[in-house]
Amino acid sequence: MFKGLILGIIVGFLLVGAAIHLYFATGQAPVAVTASPMPFERKYAHIGLDAYLNKLPHPEPQTPADEQNYLAGAEIYKQNCAVCHGLPGADKTAIAAGMFPKPPQLWHGTGVTDDEAWETYWKVENGIRMTGMPGFKGQLNETQIWQVSVLLKNADKVPASVKTALASSAAPAVSSVAPSTVMSPLKPPAQP
Repeated sequence: MFKGLILGIIVGFLLVGAAIHLYFATGQAPVAVTASPMPFERKYAHIGLDAYLNKLPHPEPQTPADEQNYLAGAEIYKQNCAVCHGLPGADKTAIAAGMFPKPPQLWHGTGVTDDEAWETYWKVENGIRMTGMPGFKGQLNETQIWQVSVLLKNADKVPASVKTALASSAAPAVSSVAPSTVMSPLKPPAQP
């Protein structure tokens, strides 16, 4: 009887694995940004990320939280982050609006001020799979990543000079082109 139970558990796991494989292999899984999320997609992505981050060391920021570093971080942010994560007082860009999962708009609401700087540092340095968040290791140096991380940790407390610097070259907002005028590469244009 014990062998039958073990065999049943093994067969059950194999059937579940086969069903998941078939779900993806037969094209049933949503792959378009505009498609509905898979069941539990967001929940399991967060569970995995949170569990991984909890295992990491939590270093203190290597740059002080001062205006000079905020301003340096603001320039780095504008060049590398704003297109997806937005700017204070600016609308979402077309790139951010077209992504799934939607990138958090870091200057609207809480942003990542509730995340510790070390956590933001890790996300900027390494990126996050299956989210569109790239890793900047090798593109930005440690000081630059810390400057952006400290800026974002303190986004709700930065001086007006930093907000002005961020707003000085706002990224273009979502296009207001009517959907009927946008051509799809998969559909021929409508004939007049």
